[in-house]
Amino acid sequence: MKNYIQLGDTLTIPAPAAVLSSEPVIAGDIRGIACGDAASGAPVDVKCSGVFTLPKVAANAFPLGSKVYWAAATKLATSTASGNTLLGVAVAEAAASTATVNVRLSGF
Repeated sequence: MKNYIQLGDTLTIPAPAAVLSSEPVIAGDIRGIACGDAASGAPVDVKCSGVFTLPKVAANAFPLGSKVYWAAATKLATSTASGNTLLGVAVAEAAASTATVNVRLSGF
């Protein structure tokens, strides 16, 4: 196979903005979790598959299998689609009383 490049579950891309390790990274239709800190434009490894625990909007509840969006302005997972970016789905119920949600990144 002469055209194979890599597995693709982790990509090294220029950071679209300053990012801290474990924060979501959204670059066009690439969505993933930063594997390290990076300044805007610097290379960052982005994990594009897997399940991650992310901070969420306190008032939001997530039933199992519900869509999880990322609010870049607040750096929180939210159930509100409008103005936010689809990140994945909840793999466990997260009550409004909890601070985090477990999210499986969706392939795009």
